[in-house]
Amino acid sequence: MKRQAEIKDDNRITIIPEYGRQRLLNCAESFRDLADLFEEEPDDAGCAAGNGSRRDYLWQRKLQENRGLLAEHLKEMAHIMAEVAKTTYAYRPMGERRYRQMAKLLKESGIQLKNFFELAHEDGHVEISLTMKTTADKYVRFGEQECISVEDVADFISVAMNVRLRAAKSAPLYLTQEWNTYYFLEEPKFLLLTGTAKAVKETEKISGDNYSFYEGENGRMTVILSDGMGSGEKACRDSEKVIELTESLLEAGFRKEAALQMINGALASSGQEENMSTLDICDMNLYTGECEFIKMGAACTYIKRGRLVDRLSTQSFPLGVFGRLEPEVMYRTLQNGDYVIMLSDGISDALSQGIGEEILPEIIGRMDYSNPNEIANQILTYSLTQSRGQIRDDMTVLVMGVWEQGGAAE
Repeated sequence: MKRQAEIKDDNRITIIPEYGRQRLLNCAESFRDLADLFEEEPDDAGCAAGNGSRRDYLWQRKLQENRGLLAEHLKEMAHIMAEVAKTTYAYRPMGERRYRQMAKLLKESGIQLKNFFELAHEDGHVEISLTMKTTADKYVRFGEQECISVEDVADFISVAMNVRLRAAKSAPLYLTQEWNTYYFLEEPKFLLLTGTAKAVKETEKISGDNYSFYEGENGRMTVILSDGMGSGEKACRDSEKVIELTESLLEAGFRKEAALQMINGALASSGQEENMSTLDICDMNLYTGECEFIKMGAACTYIKRGRLVDRLSTQSFPLGVFGRLEPEVMYRTLQNGDYVIMLSDGISDALSQGIGEEILPEIIGRMDYSNPNEIANQILTYSLTQSRGQIRDDMTVLVMGVWEQGGAAE
């Protein structure tokens, strides 16, 4: 989706025109009004509770809970619309001299420049906006003739501005002969190197654990791990659905807590007691190193910093157990050389058959491996040793190594 910009007099820029912004705000207000209606208790609710049967009372209570959940979902939709409508960036038009230098550089590569802005985000990272088109006589795609890619442009302007830039994920692959606005983001300070190790329950052919590594447009890397109840294909489908829904809602702009409430409500309303899944989220800002952890019935997470190991755990229930949940959120700031280790319940179960999970932080702290895959395989091997080779549940280990750009391990 192409982003349009409207420049204001106070050096702020909105991502949509004023007319569209006002329509979004009006829609948000309508959603809030609907939420208020659902939150109002019906006049006959008290009478039903006092005069009706226990069955009627339970039905009214369930109905009221559902109305409350729907009201929360409507409020979240209103929040997203209002946030999009109010989103602004601090912008700085480039000086005439710098603009001429950039225009000349791009012209030598067959590119005509129209507008050139620098946008500053709240966390300090830079985004560059260029309105441009190719001046080539012929624009041919699919490799029939050399074209100008957006990644090539990112390299050009990175050198000119002395800042490492990359094309936004939503950007097209190639320039065209039509005027378009392209966005380029500053390379994050950190990158994640990932490693995985898995073992399937010995009586099954497919694992009930699923995971994903999702990098958002705003420089955030989100790691999601879910363990479906039981094992085999049913557990795999359940955890896969949780992963897909979580990704979709977060990408759409839902706050994490609200997204979890919606997924939990969908699972709890199915009426199937076995329709439960754990959810483990690690969300890192690659520009600042700030990291957010949310657990719903998930096993412990470990953060390794040299020999020191930080153990993160909660007493929360899996998704689908209750109609309403209270996610517990933990925050840490990660540094160059840190490792984040996420586990499924199968690892904890295997360790409990031997010396116990309490010794795991010491084992992790003594590891000298720098490759995340080696760390993941060593943890899985140690767990299998403790369970004497028996795999009584699906086992998954995810390891994320945090490195500053240019300083990653081999």
